[in-house]
Amino acid sequence: MSDIYREGHRKLQEAFDTRRLADRLDEAIVRDSLDEEDAAFIGQLDMFFLATVDDRGHPTCSYKAGAPGFVRVVDPRTLAFPNYDGNGMYLSMGNIAATRQVGMLFIDFENQTRMRVQGEATIDADDPLMADYPEAQFIVRVKAREVFPNCPRYIHKMKRVERSGFVPKTDCETPVPAWKRGEWVSDVLPEHDPARDPHRKTRDR
Repeated sequence: MSDIYREGHRKLQEAFDTRRLADRLDEAIVRDSLDEEDAAFIGQLDMFFLATVDDRGHPTCSYKAGAPGFVRVVDPRTLAFPNYDGNGMYLSMGNIAATRQVGMLFIDFENQTRMRVQGEATIDADDPLMADYPEAQFIVRVKAREVFPNCPRYIHKMKRVERSGFVPKTDCETPVPAWKRGEWVSDVLPEHDPARDPHRKTRDR
């Protein structure tokens, strides 16, 4: 068994008589590595949810997206994905730099399937994978600690209408978000932000 459960989990398991079930699930489905099926599932997706925690124990959760397969299974214990330009707050990535603890939730809404990966992450602007991701600021690598599927019963079945036009592509100029052209923020943009170029294409979403 893993050490996934802590005191708080155990108290609720005891209160609702699910400790035996929880232990069986831990034995049956929780792993510390990714197999070929996991890699295939992750490799087809274009988004996931990322949970991180800062050095005060305060959490945040963010949505990460890219082209299909932007999250890569590097080896049975390691995932990697790029960090693209955002709003400059670096809430998730700053948390990774501080504590390294992450939770990743992958959902295929069309097929109503999901899985979790929990572990420790690092960021590296000199990672060899930088060459594979146009406009990436750095690469995040996650060393898996727990990997397990989630019950799909509450996943709403949804269909993708259109992928984001902001996802960087090779040999294609990425538009800048319209909010970065607002007077309230234009004077504090980073020196080399593409939004400073008046000829750069803009779009709302």
